[in-house]
Amino acid sequence: MAEERREDVAVVGGGIAGLVTANRLAQLGLRAAVLEQGSAERYLCNTRYTGGTFHVCFRDVMSDEGALRQAILEATGGFADETLAGAIALEGRRVVRWLQDEGARFIKASAAEYHRWVLAPPGRTRPGLDWEGRAGDVLLRTLEANLSRRGGSVARNTRARSLIIEQGRCRGVVARQGDGEICFLTRAVVLADGGFQGNAALVRQYICARPERLKQRGAGTGRGDGLQMAIAAGAKLAGVDRFYGHVLSRDAMTNDRLWPYPYLDSLATAGVVVGPAGERFVDEGRGGVYIANAIARLADPLSAAIIFDHAIWEGPGRNGLIPANPHLPAVGGTLIRAGDLEALARELGVPPRPLLDTVRGYDDAIHRGALASLAPARRSSRHRACPVAVAPFYAAPVCAGITNTMGGVAINEHAQALREDGSVIPGLYAAGAATGGLEGGPEVGYVGGLVKCGVTGLRAAEHIARSGESE
Repeated sequence: MAEERREDVAVVGGGIAGLVTANRLAQLGLRAAVLEQGSAERYLCNTRYTGGTFHVCFRDVMSDEGALRQAILEATGGFADETLAGAIALEGRRVVRWLQDEGARFIKASAAEYHRWVLAPPGRTRPGLDWEGRAGDVLLRTLEANLSRRGGSVARNTRARSLIIEQGRCRGVVARQGDGEICFLTRAVVLADGGFQGNAALVRQYICARPERLKQRGAGTGRGDGLQMAIAAGAKLAGVDRFYGHVLSRDAMTNDRLWPYPYLDSLATAGVVVGPAGERFVDEGRGGVYIANAIARLADPLSAAIIFDHAIWEGPGRNGLIPANPHLPAVGGTLIRAGDLEALARELGVPPRPLLDTVRGYDDAIHRGALASLAPARRSSRHRACPVAVAPFYAAPVCAGITNTMGGVAINEHAQALREDGSVIPGLYAAGAATGGLEGGPEVGYVGGLVKCGVTGLRAAEHIARSGESE
């Protein structure tokens, strides 16, 4: 027989969204049980790996609210729900200040605007994965310690499996803990389990027909449990066909020194991205996240490559904190080099004539100022299109690195889960990467995962307390 526990609120997931929610609930006098599927002291999740940059659409989170709201709507091609966009624009700065009060430290990581608020100690500046004692790891340890001082705790090895719905209201959640089962009887449940990028079946259903040919760029622990429980409860989904990620070397599939850094976005947005036939299939000017999503939609997501020249390699190739040049070849990433494009095509294994025609047509469009005439058209408002004309020429075989899904449970500005008709599911909330309706859309707009987690976590906790959900 299942054990029963009574709590004010059950929070599913122990990442930043879950721990912000639980701590804010504790500040407001409510008791929350945090259900975390990981069993280790430093259980893995995307927050544990994060570099810790708090931004809104790559803008300073402290910028003017109106400007940030407009940036969100533009970045997502109008997809973002306007009330959610307004909440992020208004509350992002409060998240940073609240975290500072919780003991988090921030630094300015570079001269770039979006690097003005980065968790300290900062993430590594070398290729590969190195998270212990850095940004996200320190944040989670800080927030968990704060929760403990407030009388709460994280229940490890506890995986939520189904919601308890009575007369249309969420009354709790059933979870597996080790070999046993626990019914957490609550007045509210907050789904904060980080998306579904680690669930191959869901990725296949919504994002990519061949998920095994994507590289997990994060912890891969987002199994979509919250999403599936919400669907069973009648929740509406939003934007589940997009993900946040980057263009990686194809060798990242087998070489751990090539993920999560360096990513090759700067090369991809400056040069030409081609498929197995040597032809373009994506507007490179829309950015690395957009390109990664386009690669994932190919019949074979491991069939794409970036074509560029020496000027790009020595210019945009050196952009970023962990640039492709010199790190890509230094840690074993394939970089094909040839004196002419025909030889490059042969070495890459694509038909020479289509590749030659692609590059020449691309260069000609740049010289004529006719990038819009290309198929697909090439934008240059955000990323300058560079000609591929200076020998030697290079090719980098690539793959799509998926960090987290952008879509999930549709919510309102209070982080309440919504039904298909727009009504709320009483007692059910979602926060962070478990939510949908803010990021993605036709432009695959990335708003900023950490800020989204913080804002939705604070708002969920405060609405629960304010509305009497916990009584």
